[in-house]
Amino acid sequence: MSEHPLPLDALRAAEAIKKADIVVGIPSYNNARTIGHVTRAACVGLAKYFPDLTGVIVNSDGGSKDGTAQAVISAGMEDANLLLLATPLTGVHRLSFPYHGIPGKGSAFRLIFQMAQRLEAKACAVVDSDLRSITPEWFDLLLRPVLFAGYDFVAPYYHRHKYDGTITNSIVYPLTRALYGHRVRQPIGGEFGVSARLLSRYLAREDWETDVGRYGIDIWMTTIALAEGFRVCQSFLGAKLHDAKDPGADLSAMLHQVVGSVFLLMQEYEDVWRNRTGSEPAELFGFRFDVGLDPIDVNLDRMLTAFRHGCEELGEVWSIALQPDTFSAVRKLAGDAYPGATGFHIDDELWTRVVLDFACAHRKARLGRGHLLRSLTPLYLARVASFVIETRSLISAQVEQKIEELCLCFERMKPYLISRWDAEAQPEKPPSRDSSVVERASQEVEQ
Repeated sequence: MSEHPLPLDALRAAEAIKKADIVVGIPSYNNARTIGHVTRAACVGLAKYFPDLTGVIVNSDGGSKDGTAQAVISAGMEDANLLLLATPLTGVHRLSFPYHGIPGKGSAFRLIFQMAQRLEAKACAVVDSDLRSITPEWFDLLLRPVLFAGYDFVAPYYHRHKYDGTITNSIVYPLTRALYGHRVRQPIGGEFGVSARLLSRYLAREDWETDVGRYGIDIWMTTIALAEGFRVCQSFLGAKLHDAKDPGADLSAMLHQVVGSVFLLMQEYEDVWRNRTGSEPAELFGFRFDVGLDPIDVNLDRMLTAFRHGCEELGEVWSIALQPDTFSAVRKLAGDAYPGATGFHIDDELWTRVVLDFACAHRKARLGRGHLLRSLTPLYLARVASFVIETRSLISAQVEQKIEELCLCFERMKPYLISRWDAEAQPEKPPSRDSSVVERASQEVEQ
């Protein structure tokens, strides 16, 4: 493990507490409006479901200026009228510290994991700080499989609006499932339970200063658990209601960091995924039920415009990243990408080829990897636009079936991936335009 000591105030708190059975981590940045509710849910969950165990809540903060830390410290069970079957042995410690390292969720997790290891916790749960639908039961569902059923990693399983989680649905879930053979529905969900054994493995890694320290942390955690044979399950948490965004806006950095982490881990775990075919369900705990979901507004015209501009600006980049037949099919779609279009469609096989071609191009690094990943944004938005048009009138079960069909397409095309992965890199003429072309196309999406 690379040297990265706990901040002094966190170290002193750990020395004072000495030991804890459970650590709940909440990463944050300017979440004072919602983090008090999340903290209270954690306090009640630990008191209600684990009264015989000691718990610590650690808020790992990225320098909030809105009173986030104060909201954590002041939150508790005192203002709730609770009927508990057992009186907790001790109160739950609530701590808040600024994390160090590159700004991002992964760096926040690192401090939480270090605290859990220092306190010799048996299990650690992490939850997002902007959740509005979180309940005390979430902590039982995330921690009990680790504490009492021998699991190392508990992923969330919840209902989301059909246009929430588009990076998961269009890329990360289908690709991760096809690679590692397990159907973990929300591999970048944000809420996880982790055993002490797996937590130690995470901290022993040397890649915390990469995109893992930012948005790449969730898929990094899930992939290591799957690829290295840790026991993995899922728990049904109901609805995920949080500060969701239009999938066509403000997701570029997340897309690049998450997908870049997936592609890098593909290289590390090639020996694991090459010989895996098909997929099998991951064990699912919890009572499944239907829930109401917040609507999400989608700016379809903006996504189609971004794709059309991408075709104009990034053709030379895509011609290197994509196989000729894939590139030709993508170019033909540009004529249908106009505002108000209702017939725009990217079929599952073409989209799968796009993602797999980018994975192989990322491995061979014919282009700068950062520029390559940024050039994926307009293509991703095109796929989301196609999905929105196709599913506008469908109910959630029908939408889930569409996602299942995409996953099966990724699984069927595993031989294509392997053949492209193994292909010798051919000398290519580099794009004649400089890297600012990619930057400008990305900015078209973000503006």
